[in-house]
Amino acid sequence: MAGLVEVEGRDISQKNSMGRTGTPLGWAAVNGHEEVVRMLLERDDIDPNRSDNHGKTPLRSAAYDGHEGVVKLLLRRDDVNPNLPDRSRRTPLWAAAKDGHEGIVELLLGRDDINPELPNRYHQTPLLWAAYQGHEGVVKLLLGRDDVNPNRPDEFGRTPLWGAAKEGHEGIVGLLLGRDDLNPDKPDGRDQTPLSWAAFNGHEGVVKLLLRRDDVNPDKPDRYDQTPLSRAAGNGHEGVVKLLLGRDDVSLGKHDQMPLWWATYNGHQGVVKSLLARDDIDPNKSGSEGQTPLCLAASNGHEGIVKILLGRHDIEPDKPDEDGRTPLLRAAENRHEAVVRILLGRDDVDPNKPDNKGRTPLTCATENGHSGVIALLQPQTTATHSTT
Repeated sequence: MAGLVEVEGRDISQKNSMGRTGTPLGWAAVNGHEEVVRMLLERDDIDPNRSDNHGKTPLRSAAYDGHEGVVKLLLRRDDVNPNLPDRSRRTPLWAAAKDGHEGIVELLLGRDDINPELPNRYHQTPLLWAAYQGHEGVVKLLLGRDDVNPNRPDEFGRTPLWGAAKEGHEGIVGLLLGRDDLNPDKPDGRDQTPLSWAAFNGHEGVVKLLLRRDDVNPDKPDRYDQTPLSRAAGNGHEGVVKLLLGRDDVSLGKHDQMPLWWATYNGHQGVVKSLLARDDIDPNKSGSEGQTPLCLAASNGHEGIVKILLGRHDIEPDKPDEDGRTPLLRAAENRHEAVVRILLGRDDVDPNKPDNKGRTPLTCATENGHSGVIALLQPQTTATHSTT
């Protein structure tokens, strides 16, 4: 031990096998060697703020790795700057908050010279990362400060509430919503609100908390024109869909095709049932490329959804898309025999209706060599020809 500190007059910087330079104090701090740190700090020629070649000070390294005892020793020094960042602009507080080192966060916040708002290179604050990672204790400590802004976004427009809502950290969402100065409807760079992200990921508890707020718009579309309802529907989150449909201010409106369209496309049968229970939904309204929900379901072979849609008295089972392709043609060209059989059982489906290129369901099946579908369609075609 004595040999370690008897180095007067030398540059005691050193390089490890990975080429990273640092001081003995830095190496002792990063490895949590409290006794070595204590001995080194007793020297008059020690610079406790000297960083390695990545800009990491001993305090930054100890805070990141959760060495609370080392942090205590370093913070006793008046000449230790608790705000010095590394090359990625990550301060000791940022590093401790990100990894949930609650004790270290409390120690750092106890310094009169701490700045709890210093962000990293992406303008992400300690609070944002603690909220995103689900470190509830750290969030409580940070929110106890008057100089912490709960609405501060990063360069992508993402706030602490965004992070907590997106990841489903219900307790943290509750803490943030308890702040009088919080904006609960602040969108990110893609115009997605915390509610939109919670709905997208199926975090039902978070959705409930957000929907209790009068200042949250449950029908707000993002830049892709998708509302929280369409986000939840597309991912099959039936519970969230039911919560949103239970609101008087969730109107299908101009977005009425989106929730049903996405739920149908992805085969979420329960969500489709919930949406079709609405009196104001049009099951025949076209979405992308003029495709109706039935066309989508047929094209993707979602047999159960095809049956549900055909059970509607107002369904148009032969409505084509913008290329003239009917649900039957789409099912035939994609080898979905069960769907073809269901559609052929309808009197209002024309088995010979061509698309804009003159292709019929039979010619599409023949071109693609779908023998099972061909066998279903040939008798229908023959029967039609014999009656004309």
